[in-house]
Amino acid sequence: MHNIKIRATLLHDYAILCNFTRKMQETINTAHPDFTRLRSGEWMNGFTPVIGKALSRCEDLCFRLNSTLPSRSEERANLLHEIIGSIGQRFVIHSPFHCDFGFNIHIGENFTGNFNLTILDEADVTIGDNVFIGPNTTICTIIHDYDAEKRNEGIMRAVPVVIEDDVWIATDVVILPGVTIGRGAIIGAGSIVTKDVPAKSVVAGNPARLIRNLKDT
Repeated sequence: MHNIKIRATLLHDYAILCNFTRKMQETINTAHPDFTRLRSGEWMNGFTPVIGKALSRCEDLCFRLNSTLPSRSEERANLLHEIIGSIGQRFVIHSPFHCDFGFNIHIGENFTGNFNLTILDEADVTIGDNVFIGPNTTICTIIHDYDAEKRNEGIMRAVPVVIEDDVWIATDVVILPGVTIGRGAIIGAGSIVTKDVPAKSVVAGNPARLIRNLKDT
C-alpha cells in the first residue's frame, strides 16, 4: 500500500511537471492587437484573455527561474533568454526576478540586476549597456485609470521606460512610467523617479531631484 501511495504521488508530480512544461512552450503572439494597443499608450481594457495568458506564462517562467539554483547558471541563462525579449551576452540577474510579459524588455551588454528586480513591462523597457541596478528596484510602465469604476473594469495604459548606457541605480528605487534616464546618470537609494533624468547627473529623493551634475567633475 505504501508503494502504491508513493507511485501515485510521483505520477501526480509528473503530471504537474508535464503541464508546466507545456505551458512554458506555448508561444505568445506579441504582434496581437492587444499588445500593440498597450505599447501605443492607448487607454484600453487590460483584462483580456490574450493578456491574461501572457501574464500567466511569464509568471510561470519567473517561478521556474527563481526556483533554479544559482549554481545552475546555464539553465538560468536559458530561462532568462526565454523570458526576456532581448539581452546581451554578458549579464547577471539575481533571484528573485519578476516581470509581467518579459518580451517587452530589451537589455544591452554587461547588465547586473540585483535581488528582487521587478519590471512591469506592459510597454517597452529599454536598458542600455553597462547598467547596474541595485536590490528591490521596480520599473513600471503601467498606468491605471484614476476613475475607480474604470480602474475596476481594467482600464489602463502603458508608457515606455528608457535607461541609457552606464547608468547606476541604487537600492530600493522606483522608476515610474514614461521616464528616460540619461547616459551615465546615478539614481540614489530609495528614490522615486517621476520624470526624466539628465545624462551624467546624480538624483535622489521622493520625488527624485537633482543633487549634482557629474559633467562638472
